[in-house]
Amino acid sequence: MSKKVLSVLLVFILLLSGCGTGTKQGSTVQKEEAVTTEDSMLLELEDNRIDDNTRMYYEVFVYAFSDSNGDGIGDLKGLTQKLDYIEDLGCNGIWLMPVNPAMTYHKYDVTDYYGIDKEYGTLEDFQNFLKECKDRHIKVIMDMVFNHTSSKHPWFTEAVQYLQSLGKGQEPDSAVCSYVDYYHFTKDGADLPGYVPLSGTDYYYEAQFWDQMPDLNLDNKEVRKELEKVMSYWLDLGVGGFRLDAAKEYFTGHPDQNIEVLSWITAYCRSVKEDAYVVGEVWESENVIEKYYESGIDSLFNFPFADSTGMIAKTVRASGDGAAGKALAEKIVDYHSAVHVNDRATDAPFLSNHDTGRISGFLAQDESKMKFAGAINVLMSGNAFLYYGEELGMSGSVKGVPGKDENKRAPMYWNDRGEDGMTTGSPDMDEVVHKFEPYEKQKDNKNSIYNYYRNVIRIRNAFPQIGRGIETVCEEIEDGDIVALWKENDKAILLLMNNSDQTKTVKVPQKEGCKLELGAALSISGENNITLEGGTLTLSPYGIAVLK
Repeated sequence: MSKKVLSVLLVFILLLSGCGTGTKQGSTVQKEEAVTTEDSMLLELEDNRIDDNTRMYYEVFVYAFSDSNGDGIGDLKGLTQKLDYIEDLGCNGIWLMPVNPAMTYHKYDVTDYYGIDKEYGTLEDFQNFLKECKDRHIKVIMDMVFNHTSSKHPWFTEAVQYLQSLGKGQEPDSAVCSYVDYYHFTKDGADLPGYVPLSGTDYYYEAQFWDQMPDLNLDNKEVRKELEKVMSYWLDLGVGGFRLDAAKEYFTGHPDQNIEVLSWITAYCRSVKEDAYVVGEVWESENVIEKYYESGIDSLFNFPFADSTGMIAKTVRASGDGAAGKALAEKIVDYHSAVHVNDRATDAPFLSNHDTGRISGFLAQDESKMKFAGAINVLMSGNAFLYYGEELGMSGSVKGVPGKDENKRAPMYWNDRGEDGMTTGSPDMDEVVHKFEPYEKQKDNKNSIYNYYRNVIRIRNAFPQIGRGIETVCEEIEDGDIVALWKENDKAILLLMNNSDQTKTVKVPQKEGCKLELGAALSISGENNITLEGGTLTLSPYGIAVLK
C-alpha cells in the first residue's frame, strides 16, 4: 500500500526519530527546548498502514446509510458514493450488515444466500462497490447468518410442506425431502427452550431468536456443503471475509460444538482465500471468549470492554478517581494475553454496534467523555470497529431512554435537511433527536466529534504498533488516572491517556537504549496544550500522547 500524506490541522506532532532507528532523511532532530502542538499545527503525519488483516473497520447498516434513488432506503450505490467519506475518516475495512434478500428491514432473516436484497440494488451494484473498495485498499467483510435462515427460505418452506403432507403415523424420510434434516424438527419440542410448534403437524422446530428465523442443523453434512458453496461464492467474488452472526447459538448451550463449527468455517475460508478474515459474535465473558479462540478463528468481538456495562464505559464514568486509568491498562494487557491462544488470534474491540446502545446514550451525551471513550477503543490493539454515526455522536434512544433496535439503527446524520443521501429509517423507528450537529456542519468545526475521530484514527494509522503491538503496563507511571501502555513490535511506543478532567504532569520513563520523544498528541478541547519539556509531559484533561 503506498503511503499517503495527510495534513493535520491542529493537534499532531511527528518527530521522525525513534528508538534505535536514527533520523529519516529530511526530518528535523528534536531540540532540547519544549515542543508543543502549537509549534507543529500544520505538520504532516504519515499514513503508515500495512495492507494486511489488521485494520480499522467501519460497521455499515446499508438500509440507514445513504440513499441514491430517493426511496428513503439506503442502498449499495449510495454507500459506494460515500466511500470517500469512509476513506477520509481513516477506515480501511468495512463490515457490511446483511445484504442478502430478506423479509425484514434488518436482513438477518436470509431468504437467499446468493442474492442481493432488491432494496439495496443488484449484484452488479455490489460488484462495483467491491471494485471501488479494492481501489481504496478497503477490505470488505460480509455478515454471514449461518445460525438460522428466514422461515421463507426455500429450504424451510419445502421441509414444512413435506411435513404437513405426511399422513398420520407416517415418519419423514430425508431421501424424499432432504430439507427436513436441514433444521431441528422434533415431536418432543413442547418443553424445549427455543422450540415453536409447526402448524398443521405434531412437530416443533428450533428458533432461538424468533419463530420466523428457524435454526439450521449445522451437524448435517449437506447443510455444511451448502454453506461452503455460499462462502466460496462470495470470497471468489472479492469479499475479504465474514462476520459470523450469533456464533454461540449454533448449538445453544453447547460451546464445544460451537467451537467445532467455528473451526470448520475458519479452515474452509482459508482454504479458499488464505488471507480471509473471520470475526465471530460471541456475546460472553472473557473466560468464555478465550475458550472460543481455540477454534483458530482470527477474531472475536471484545464484549467485556464494550457497551454501557463494559470496561471502557466504566473507566470513563469513573474518570478522576485516581485508579480507573491504571486498572484499564492492566485489564487490557491481561485480556490480550489471554486471547492469544492461536497463531492468528487478534482482538476485535468495539464500543457500540447495531445491538447495543449508542455511546451518546450510555455516556449521558457528555462530549468529552464520548470522545475519550471512542479514542480508547480506536487505540486498542487488534482490529478496532466503529459503528456508523458514532463519529458524529448520533443518538440511539428517545428522551434518554434506551429504545428499540430500530432507534439504534437510525439514518446516518448527513444533514438536517433530509437531502444528499439521507434515509428515512425503519417505519417502526421512533423519532430520534440528535444533540450533536450533522456531518455537514461538523466537518468544518475543528473541535467537533467528527474531526476528533478523524484525528485519533490518524494517530492509529501513523503508528503500526497501536494495532499490532504487544502491550505491557508502564509501571513507572504511578498516577492511577493515566492509562499507560507500552506497545511494541519491531519498535516501541508509549501510549498515555489521561482519564480525568484535570491537567496532569508525568515524568517520562525511558526504555534502555531509547530516548522517548513526542510522536503525536491529541486534546479534547483542541487547545493544543500537551507539551514535553525536560523529560516531563504535560497532559491536558482527557489528553492523549504517543511517545516514540
